[in-house]
Amino acid sequence: MRNEVLTPEQRLEEMGLTLPSPRASAGNYVSCVRTGNLLFTAGQGTDEYRGRLGEDVTIEVGYEAAKQCMLNLLTVIKQEVGELNKVKRIVKILGFVNSTSDFTDQPKVMNGASDLLVQVFGERGKHGRSAVGMAQLPHNNAVEVEMVIEIEE
Repeated sequence: MRNEVLTPEQRLEEMGLTLPSPRASAGNYVSCVRTGNLLFTAGQGTDEYRGRLGEDVTIEVGYEAAKQCMLNLLTVIKQEVGELNKVKRIVKILGFVNSTSDFTDQPKVMNGASDLLVQVFGERGKHGRSAVGMAQLPHNNAVEVEMVIEIEE
């Protein structure tokens, strides 16, 4: 079967990945807001990856953390729109990397999220991105990611 005929869910399955259960909000906010044909997600961390890049977390582990954040975000999107095929375009992702002041490889960490999006959505997954270092993240998460998605009905 050729990749262009596979749904995003089938591509994930082919990669041996499954979408996790939705995570509960940690405060008085919702996991995404839809306005017109755009979805704006709240930031998603992980339950698995804790610590600081440049201190006790390697770039490789940070890459996996960013990938897991993106799987959590795909769960949010699927819950909102029903199926990932409704994603017309990934517009932008913003990655927050819990890192020491001298760590400068935030883009390498965020490639975990970006690479997954292109593998799952192909050209529709190419996006604008910011990758920034943070002095601390909630619950000592290694990475947190939020995104803007264009959808079609």
